[in-house]
Amino acid sequence: QVQLVESGGGLVQAGGSLRLSCAASGRTFNTYAMGWFRQAPGKEREFVAAISWSGRSTYYADSVKGRFTISRDNAKNTVYLQMNSLKPEDTAVYYCAAGRTPATMRIAYDYWGQGTQVTVSS
Repeated sequence: QVQLVESGGGLVQAGGSLRLSCAASGRTFNTYAMGWFRQAPGKEREFVAAISWSGRSTYYADSVKGRFTISRDNAKNTVYLQMNSLKPEDTAVYYCAAGRTPATMRIAYDYWGQGTQVTVSS
């Protein structure tokens, strides 16, 4: 069992930056791939980024490539999402998730956090 708690969301102007964190409980964090997803009002939850258990492999949605960076610190049981050059269309609730592979599909993830709101003003 893995419990995930996101933090770091907030209100930021377009062009600004935020760093999201996802703290995980449990001793097996370093065996899980981690992903970030987001859901805007009235839209489906969509893939943002994923990272392998070792951190050596990362994957990004085209919409965030070059602006967002996913990373992890297995010693701290934490995964991060650094978000730069934010746009109003990045506004959403951001969720972290843990699964066996760094997939782009929601179904691949077994555990989810409660989400953190990111709002980008124009």
